[in-house]
Amino acid sequence: MDEILEELFAVIEDRKETLPEDSYTASLFTHEKGENAVLEKLGEESTELVLAAKDDDREEIAHEGADIIYHLLVLLSMKDMELSDLEAELEARR
Repeated sequence: MDEILEELFAVIEDRKETLPEDSYTASLFTHEKGENAVLEKLGEESTELVLAAKDDDREEIAHEGADIIYHLLVLLSMKDMELSDLEAELEARR
C-alpha cells in the first residue's frame, strides 16, 4: 500500500506543478475555492463512507475510502506537507 500512496502522491505533486488543463487534480489547485473545495469533498466523501458502512456495502466502502485518501493527499500537498508527515503520525500511533 505504501508504494501506491507514494505513486499517487507523486502524481498529485506533479499535477500541482504542471497544472494540466484536463486534470481534475490540477483544477483543485487552480480552483478559486481551492482549499475549500478539497475540504468540502472530504466532508462529502466522509458522509458517503458512513452511509456505505451502514449499508454494509464493501465495494462502496472501498470506493469512498479511496476518495477520502485521494482528497487527503491533495490537502497535504496544498499545505506543502509530505507523505512522510502522515506516515510519521501513523507510526507514532502504533
